[in-house]
Amino acid sequence: MLIKRITSSFFIISALLIVFSCGNSSLFNSHNKNHVIELRAEPIDTVRIAFIGVGQRGLQAVERLAQIDGVELVVIADLVQENLDSAQRILAKYELPKADEYDGPDDWKVICEREDIHLIYICTPWELHTPISVYAMENGKHVATEVPAAQTIKEAWQLVKTAEKTRMHCIQLENCIYDFFELSVHHMVDQGMFGEIKHAEGAYIHDLRWKLFDDTAKGYWNMWRLRKLMQTDGNTYPTHGIGPIAHILDIHRGDRMTYVSSLSTKQFQLSEYADENLDSTSEFSGVEFKKGDLNTSLIMTENGKTLIVQHDVVSPRPYSRLFTLSGTKGFAQKYPQKSIAFSPNSHYAIAKKKMDSLLNANLHPIAKEIADKARKVGGHGGMDYIMDYRLIYCLRNGLPLDMDVYDAAEWSALIELSKKSAAQNGKRLKMPDFTRGAYKQASPIRYYLLED
Repeated sequence: MLIKRITSSFFIISALLIVFSCGNSSLFNSHNKNHVIELRAEPIDTVRIAFIGVGQRGLQAVERLAQIDGVELVVIADLVQENLDSAQRILAKYELPKADEYDGPDDWKVICEREDIHLIYICTPWELHTPISVYAMENGKHVATEVPAAQTIKEAWQLVKTAEKTRMHCIQLENCIYDFFELSVHHMVDQGMFGEIKHAEGAYIHDLRWKLFDDTAKGYWNMWRLRKLMQTDGNTYPTHGIGPIAHILDIHRGDRMTYVSSLSTKQFQLSEYADENLDSTSEFSGVEFKKGDLNTSLIMTENGKTLIVQHDVVSPRPYSRLFTLSGTKGFAQKYPQKSIAFSPNSHYAIAKKKMDSLLNANLHPIAKEIADKARKVGGHGGMDYIMDYRLIYCLRNGLPLDMDVYDAAEWSALIELSKKSAAQNGKRLKMPDFTRGAYKQASPIRYYLLED
């Protein structure tokens, strides 16, 4: 009888341990062996690209990629024929072959199934980013999607698990990590010039009311972004703010975001704009917008560092991404004006001439050879060109991409977490560990060059 009781107890304890370990995998499996951090894929001599969505952002991308070697623009897809015609004119401008056209709402599935495509480049409204990305990876395609990559944590997990299963690259087209000031400061941080970064701030503060309410071709197709603001609160567009500071803080590369607490102001400006600029027949006249004007999220990392991320696209204030870093030896800030300070004279920023010289001397190695062309081609001052150039460079040389699917998942997860936290008066919510423990063994963020 005693033996039976011991045996029974053993099986009960074993079962409890199995259940417990399933919900706390990082305690029992601190290294996710299937992770795709620093994933390397087979080099691609000529990257054949399919564009899904060639509206404003998509057309700009076609223009940039048409000027990068080792690229073939094979497919363009959009619901609007005028956009397709504009894309073809860009290709003709650079004496490139005409691309195959698709104009159906579900044609993205056919495109992803084509065997002559290496990379799916997604510039659609947000809700399609995850479905297209997942289907593309399942059909053996690398993915680069406009931001944000996912709308929910469930979608973020879909991206991660599909990338790990298929071993395909999946990144967000987060251009702000490639702006020149951010790149130089990142390089200086890597050299220890600011000491250890303990606090950082990022934002997307951009008054877009004029564009949100524009129902012409200059606005968002079918006014999809305004409709989004009718439906949800929180930080609906977090990646421009979080991206650069997350990379500098080596998020999921030895540290990770653990908790998020978020608050939103009341909604003022959208209703005011609608009342002042729309007549009573408009579908947006008198509607209730759920999106608070300004959302602020406070984030804690496992290593005891803090981040602040803000979102505001409706207030009458100058454009800002904040980009503020506070380290043990110095400080850097981009807005409202660039400033850098170092200990022990940190009470005042260094002089502008000295700062400009310092930034130029510390331009990140990935930008040195292409800085002039990036500024000439443009795209937010050249950072868009650097983003596309780096994507193609790494794919052609079989190098890890600068960003990975965990960046896409983590940064996009702020959408749902900020919404839920704000709805609960700033309640602290857990950020999932999308790497399932692999971040503990990962090396710091690194932008690879072939000679490394």
